[in-house]
Amino acid sequence: MARISETHDGDVGQIRTRLLAVGAALLTVVAGLGLRAGVSGGVAKYGGDALYTILIFTIVVLVAPRVTPLTAAGSALAVSCAVEFLQLSQVPAELSQRSDLARLVLGTTFNALDLFWYVVGAVVGWLVHTAGGSLSSRRGAGRGRR
Repeated sequence: MARISETHDGDVGQIRTRLLAVGAALLTVVAGLGLRAGVSGGVAKYGGDALYTILIFTIVVLVAPRVTPLTAAGSALAVSCAVEFLQLSQVPAELSQRSDLARLVLGTTFNALDLFWYVVGAVVGWLVHTAGGSLSSRRGAGRGRR
Protein backbone atom coordinates (compact mmCIF):
# COMPACT_ATOMS: atom_id res chain seq x y z
CA MET A 1 0.00 0.00 0.00
CA ALA A 2 1.33 3.45 -0.92
CA ARG A 3 2.18 5.84 1.85
CA ILE A 4 0.44 9.22 1.96
CA SER A 5 3.69 11.07 1.23
CA GLU A 6 4.22 8.96 -1.88
CA THR A 7 0.77 9.66 -3.29
CA HIS A 8 0.90 13.41 -2.68
CA ASP A 9 4.47 14.03 -3.89
CA GLY A 10 3.25 14.43 -7.46
CA ASP A 11 0.53 16.88 -6.40
CA VAL A 12 2.98 18.92 -4.35
CA GLY A 13 5.42 18.95 -7.26
CA GLN A 14 2.70 20.21 -9.62
CA ILE A 15 1.66 22.93 -7.18
CA ARG A 16 5.29 23.98 -6.74
CA THR A 17 5.79 24.01 -10.52
CA ARG A 18 2.66 26.12 -11.01
CA LEU A 19 3.73 28.60 -8.32
CA LEU A 20 7.15 28.91 -9.94
CA ALA A 21 5.49 29.42 -13.33
CA VAL A 22 3.29 32.20 -11.93
CA GLY A 23 6.37 33.85 -10.41
CA ALA A 24 8.26 33.52 -13.68
CA ALA A 25 5.32 34.95 -15.62
CA LEU A 26 5.09 37.95 -13.30
CA LEU A 27 8.84 38.49 -13.52
CA THR A 28 8.64 38.29 -17.32
CA VAL A 29 5.83 40.87 -17.46
CA VAL A 30 7.76 43.21 -15.16
CA ALA A 31 10.89 42.76 -17.30
CA GLY A 32 8.88 43.49 -20.44
CA LEU A 33 7.28 46.61 -19.00
CA GLY A 34 10.66 47.76 -17.70
CA LEU A 35 12.19 47.17 -21.10
CA ARG A 36 9.46 49.22 -22.80
CA ALA A 37 9.77 52.03 -20.26
CA GLY A 38 13.56 52.20 -20.05
CA VAL A 39 14.91 51.28 -23.47
CA SER A 40 14.01 52.17 -27.02
CA GLY A 41 14.78 50.93 -30.50
CA GLY A 42 15.78 47.42 -31.42
CA VAL A 43 16.72 46.36 -27.89
CA ALA A 44 13.21 47.07 -26.64
CA LYS A 45 11.49 45.58 -29.68
CA TYR A 46 13.48 42.39 -30.03
CA GLY A 47 13.97 41.91 -26.31
CA GLY A 48 10.20 42.20 -26.03
CA ASP A 49 9.79 39.53 -28.70
CA ALA A 50 11.95 37.10 -26.73
CA LEU A 51 10.11 37.95 -23.50
CA TYR A 52 6.78 37.40 -25.29
CA THR A 53 7.77 33.81 -26.05
CA ILE A 54 9.12 33.32 -22.52
CA LEU A 55 5.77 34.49 -21.15
CA ILE A 56 3.92 32.00 -23.35
CA PHE A 57 6.39 29.33 -22.17
CA THR A 58 5.49 30.10 -18.53
CA ILE A 59 1.77 29.93 -19.36
CA VAL A 60 2.26 26.51 -20.97
CA VAL A 61 4.04 25.27 -17.83
CA LEU A 62 1.33 26.80 -15.63
CA VAL A 63 -1.43 25.00 -17.55
CA ALA A 64 0.48 21.72 -17.91
CA PRO A 65 3.04 21.48 -15.07
CA ARG A 66 4.27 18.03 -16.14
CA VAL A 67 5.17 19.22 -19.64
CA THR A 68 8.77 18.63 -20.67
CA PRO A 69 10.94 21.70 -21.24
CA LEU A 70 11.26 20.84 -24.93
CA THR A 71 7.50 20.54 -25.40
CA ALA A 72 6.91 23.80 -23.52
CA ALA A 73 9.51 25.55 -25.68
CA GLY A 74 8.06 24.11 -28.89
CA SER A 75 4.53 25.09 -27.88
CA ALA A 76 5.57 28.63 -26.96
CA LEU A 77 7.47 28.99 -30.21
CA ALA A 78 4.52 27.66 -32.24
CA VAL A 79 2.08 30.10 -30.61
CA SER A 80 4.48 33.03 -31.05
CA CYS A 81 5.03 32.21 -34.72
CA ALA A 82 1.30 31.69 -35.31
CA VAL A 83 0.56 35.13 -33.87
CA GLU A 84 3.32 36.64 -36.02
CA PHE A 85 1.96 35.03 -39.19
CA LEU A 86 -1.55 36.16 -38.23
CA GLN A 87 -0.17 39.68 -38.60
CA LEU A 88 -0.01 39.08 -42.36
CA SER A 89 -3.78 39.55 -42.23
CA GLN A 90 -5.45 42.78 -41.15
CA VAL A 91 -7.11 41.21 -38.10
CA PRO A 92 -4.48 42.14 -35.46
CA ALA A 93 -4.16 45.70 -36.78
CA GLU A 94 -7.93 46.20 -36.67
CA LEU A 95 -8.19 44.75 -33.16
CA SER A 96 -5.23 46.86 -32.02
CA GLN A 97 -7.06 50.03 -32.99
CA ARG A 98 -9.78 49.12 -30.50
CA SER A 99 -7.66 47.73 -27.67
CA ASP A 100 -4.22 48.34 -26.20
CA LEU A 101 -4.28 44.80 -24.83
CA ALA A 102 -4.86 43.41 -28.34
CA ARG A 103 -1.95 45.50 -29.60
CA LEU A 104 0.33 44.09 -26.87
CA VAL A 105 -0.79 40.49 -27.36
CA LEU A 106 -1.25 40.34 -31.14
CA GLY A 107 1.02 43.09 -32.45
CA THR A 108 0.15 44.93 -35.64
CA THR A 109 2.59 44.19 -38.47
CA PHE A 110 4.54 41.16 -39.64
CA ASN A 111 8.33 41.30 -39.23
CA ALA A 112 10.28 38.17 -40.22
CA LEU A 113 13.12 39.07 -37.84
CA ASP A 114 10.70 38.64 -34.92
CA LEU A 115 10.70 34.89 -35.66
CA PHE A 116 14.41 34.69 -34.77
CA TRP A 117 13.82 36.41 -31.42
CA TYR A 118 10.94 34.03 -30.67
CA VAL A 119 13.42 31.17 -31.08
CA VAL A 120 15.78 32.96 -28.67
CA GLY A 121 12.95 33.26 -26.13
CA ALA A 122 12.01 29.59 -26.50
CA VAL A 123 15.64 28.53 -26.03
CA VAL A 124 16.02 30.73 -22.93
CA GLY A 125 12.80 29.26 -21.49
CA TRP A 126 14.03 25.75 -22.23
CA LEU A 127 17.43 26.44 -20.63
CA VAL A 128 15.94 27.93 -17.46
CA HIS A 129 13.36 25.16 -17.11
CA THR A 130 15.96 22.45 -17.74
CA ALA A 131 18.40 24.00 -15.26
CA GLY A 132 15.63 24.33 -12.68
CA GLY A 133 14.68 20.68 -13.16
CA SER A 134 18.30 19.61 -12.73
CA LEU A 135 18.59 21.56 -9.48
CA SER A 136 15.29 20.18 -8.26
CA SER A 137 16.25 16.57 -8.98
CA ARG A 138 19.60 17.03 -7.22
CA ARG A 139 17.84 18.36 -4.14
CA GLY A 140 15.43 15.42 -4.24
CA ALA A 141 18.30 12.95 -4.58
CA GLY A 142 20.01 14.54 -1.60
CA ARG A 143 16.97 13.89 0.59
CA GLY A 144 17.16 10.15 0.01
CA ARG A 145 20.73 9.94 1.31
CA ARG A 146 20.01 11.16 4.83
